[in-house]
Amino acid sequence: MTTPQRPSIYFNVHLVSDSTGETLNAVQRAACAQFENVQPLEHNYYLVRSERQLERVMREIEAAPGVVWYTISDEALRARLESFCRERGVATLPVLDASIAMLGRHLGISANHKVAGQHALDQDYFDRMEAINFTLAHDDGQNVNGLIGADVILLGVSRTSKTPTCVYLANRKVRAGNIPLVPGVALPDFMEKLGEKGPMVVGLKISAERLVQIRRQRLISLNQDEHTIYADEDAVRDEVTQANRLFQRNKWKTIDVSRRSVEETAAAILNLLNERRGQI
Repeated sequence: MTTPQRPSIYFNVHLVSDSTGETLNAVQRAACAQFENVQPLEHNYYLVRSERQLERVMREIEAAPGVVWYTISDEALRARLESFCRERGVATLPVLDASIAMLGRHLGISANHKVAGQHALDQDYFDRMEAINFTLAHDDGQNVNGLIGADVILLGVSRTSKTPTCVYLANRKVRAGNIPLVPGVALPDFMEKLGEKGPMVVGLKISAERLVQIRRQRLISLNQDEHTIYADEDAVRDEVTQANRLFQRNKWKTIDVSRRSVEETAAAILNLLNERRGQI
C-alpha cells in the first residue's frame, strides 16, 4: 500500500533588497529545497533604496502576509521595515547579518554597510547595472518601443515568471524585457517583423493545469476569489493554446516553464543567446 503524498504547502515569501536580490533568491531557494512539498510564492523587490519604494513593499506585504527576507543596508529603512513587520506579526530575516557579524568578530573590524558592497565598481558592474535598469524600465509591457534595444524579449501569459527571469538575466548583463500576452490585446506591430539581428524573442510556455494551480494560489494569497475567469480551467486552456499558436506562427524559440525554476529558465535562455550569437 502506497503512502498518500502530502499536499503542497504554499506560502508567501517577500524578498526585499537594496541591490539586485541575487543573494536573497539563492538563499531562499536553497532553504526551501530542504522541505518536501513546499511551494514558495515569491514576491521580489529590487533596488529598494527610498521611503517611497519601501512604502510599496509594505503595502504588498500587508496584502499577502508571509515571511520577509531582506538585505538592506540603510539603517532607517531597515528599522522601518522591521517595525512594520513586527507590528503585524510577520517574521523577518536579515539574511546577511549573521555572516557579517561573524566576519567582523573574526577580523576585529566593523563592516561599512555600503549598499551592494559585493560589487566592484568596474566595467562589469556598470554593465550589469545598465542591464538591470533597462530590464526594470521594460518590465511587463512598459516602454514597448524601447524593446528594440533589448537582447531578449520574453513573451508569456500571466504568471509564467517573466519578471523574475528577466531580472535574473539582467544580473548576467543581458538586457531583457517582457510583454504579457493578454487575451484580446495585440502585440506591438514591430514584434512580428523582427529580423535575425534584432532582439531574440522567447515564448514561455506552460501547461494549462499548472497555470490554473499557480493562479488560484496567487488569488488565495491575495485574499481574492479563486473562482474567476483568471483561473477558470477552460479560459486558461484557451489562453495557453492561443499563446502557443502565436509562438509557432512566428517560429519563436520557446521554453516550457511548467516545472522549471527561474534559474533553469534563465540558463536555457542564456544557452539560446550564445547559440544565436555564434550564428550571426
